[in-house]
Amino acid sequence: MPVVVVTDSSCCLPPEVAKRYGIRQVPLHVSYEGKDYRENLDEMPDGLITTPGVTTSGATPADMEKVFAKAVKDSKGDGVVAVHMSRKLSSTWSAARVAADKYDGAVRVVDSRSVGLAVGFTALVAAQAAARGEDRDRAYEAAVREAATIESMICVSDLDHLRASGRISAASRMLGSALSIKPILHTVDGSLTLRERHRTFSKAVAKMVDSACEVSGARPVSVGVQHCGAPEVAGQVMAELEERIPDIVVALTAPLGPVLSVHVGEGAVGVTVGSTLTPID
Repeated sequence: MPVVVVTDSSCCLPPEVAKRYGIRQVPLHVSYEGKDYRENLDEMPDGLITTPGVTTSGATPADMEKVFAKAVKDSKGDGVVAVHMSRKLSSTWSAARVAADKYDGAVRVVDSRSVGLAVGFTALVAAQAAARGEDRDRAYEAAVREAATIESMICVSDLDHLRASGRISAASRMLGSALSIKPILHTVDGSLTLRERHRTFSKAVAKMVDSACEVSGARPVSVGVQHCGAPEVAGQVMAELEERIPDIVVALTAPLGPVLSVHVGEGAVGVTVGSTLTPID
């Protein structure tokens, strides 16, 4: 078996895509009133993500150990590349490093420096390299390059959820709350920061689309749209991107999972632009 790629459930990859490339996922956690739910594994009550008092947590070293052990065995000596959400946004990367240390270099861990489909695209880059027969180190390097260049933006209706979880700075909170301004956030060196602010959510989404088109230019790109309970808006955004960007190699639309949804709130819509994926057959 070629190099095995592992990621975490924040990646937002459609199940059929993850299955096609054998990408394995370590679950993140949602907790409420003393009960722990593993993302993508445990059934969660309806409306849980909008319930006051709900918290989230990253994957634990034990979670990682369980997945890494099987991945290393199944790789038959070829090794594992593990791509996880930004170390500045979650403890998941640190847990992966702790677990990886037990395998004497067989597991290489990538900090995607982002979250959501940006993690998924970075994991896909590694998986496609593995599928082409690249060894563990080359698959790792391909993922690192993608993580360094991928662009990820998201529009949220308000910053209350991100403020409560401590995922944005005090300055960003003030800018976003003033006069009910609707922000566009993006990841910069692994942190979530304010990119722009607009008077209405629709204007923010329109500007996010413009920015994605500018970032893409005429080069081949992969484009992802992710959303929290806003499939119609996400569909409209993807349709416009496909019309305006001349060379889209891969286009994926996916809902945000429960963990990310707790932090961004209902109605959030994001766009990710990557550069090194090949077509998904």
